[in-house]
Amino acid sequence: MAATILETKATRGNVTALMVALLAACVAFQLNASMLSPALVTMGEELNTDQAVIGLSQTWFFTAAALFSLFLPRLSDMVGRKKILVGMMLLMAVGSVIAALAPDVTWLFVGRIIQGVSGPTVPLCLIMLRSAVSNPRKYGTLMGLITAVNGGVAGVDSFVGGYFAEHFGFRSIFWLMVVLALVATALIAFLAGESKPAAGTRMDWLGVFFIVVAVGALLTALNEGAKLVGAFSSGTLMLSLALVLVSAVAFYAFWTVEKRAKQPMVETVHLRQRSTWAPLLTTTLTMTGIFAVINGIVPAYVQAADGFGIGPTEMSLIILTPYALLGWIVGPLSGKLAPVLGYTKVLRIGLLGSIAALAIMAFFGLGSLPLMIAGTVLLGIMYAGTVNIMLNGLGVVLSPAGNPGFLPGMNAGAFNLGAGLSFLVLPAVLVATSTLGDARASYLTVIVVGLALTVAAFAASLLIPKPVEAEVAE
Repeated sequence: MAATILETKATRGNVTALMVALLAACVAFQLNASMLSPALVTMGEELNTDQAVIGLSQTWFFTAAALFSLFLPRLSDMVGRKKILVGMMLLMAVGSVIAALAPDVTWLFVGRIIQGVSGPTVPLCLIMLRSAVSNPRKYGTLMGLITAVNGGVAGVDSFVGGYFAEHFGFRSIFWLMVVLALVATALIAFLAGESKPAAGTRMDWLGVFFIVVAVGALLTALNEGAKLVGAFSSGTLMLSLALVLVSAVAFYAFWTVEKRAKQPMVETVHLRQRSTWAPLLTTTLTMTGIFAVINGIVPAYVQAADGFGIGPTEMSLIILTPYALLGWIVGPLSGKLAPVLGYTKVLRIGLLGSIAALAIMAFFGLGSLPLMIAGTVLLGIMYAGTVNIMLNGLGVVLSPAGNPGFLPGMNAGAFNLGAGLSFLVLPAVLVATSTLGDARASYLTVIVVGLALTVAAFAASLLIPKPVEAEVAE
């Protein structure tokens, strides 16, 4: 009995230490991803360039993050998850130093692209957690806590980024990132254990090449296509179409290589299974329907003269901060409920709640600021605190036993693809309907389109199989 008690205490201590390390890594990555948003204007001024170019530095960071997410989780299965995560944190620090010292925007781009290596931080942390925690209830709770960070650090990230940019310049933000990345590196090195379930397996680098080209070309096509929203250009249209063609050819080549490879990056039989394509489709549709609404459309309307005419700081406090804060609070709760009620059931509850939130925002919030706030609060609970947690979690628990890094990496790509599509489709609808001469009608149309896409995501979620091994009976 005494030995059992000591073993339980040791296990708890190990998991607690691991959680400290993983949370440090996730916080470092999330701040790396979101803390610059309020500093973009300051960056443009200090580097003597326009906002379009500065915006591209963000685009390339997220593109790099998506591409490295495709294969680093799988590589970590072979060479060691701890080793890969430590390497990612160190490269994040290196990229931050380069960006902090950047004499011009070119070096800023270099720094941000290197920082993008840290893209799969959250899925890799979830994989490491699952290998350490076998109890489904405990894993669900801890998964929710880690994944909630991915929605924003309780709104603190935007506030800190804005404060540092205003008082110390944008470079101070990157130096803060350096410190956070080094702290995370040390904690992972000393507190996390190593695991490499596919040790001895050779990496399918040819398959990696083709899937990276396929996704990279598609994401670049979306970025180029977004430019058509503001001003049509036949050259931009042709480039976008050419990139889509390159993406299709590269994906066909990837499929062919995977069918013939002795040790493929992923077996094609897995790509055909509902446990693979259904969650990826749900993630893509969900992000397309919601991401630009909460991160672009609604903030723009609240600040617009035709909307509520509120300043950016107040808008952040009443719209974005409550949304992120509630996601942070609710995430561990939804993670705790997932193995009991069922991952797919909690996901669908979250999607239905998100649909209700979008309906409130569209049909009532555009004419009433309190109801708009109520809609974003509900979206924070149902999307940031529930759907986002379940989609990340399903990527881990539905991944094939022999290839645990595959689906989390592909799912991270789906998150980025959906975000890109969201900022392509929804602003295009806004521009197309602006000729109506009624701003409220135009914004109503956009949010309704987002609502329709979220309904499609709910329909796709009905096809996701239950991750039986990750769930328990009441």
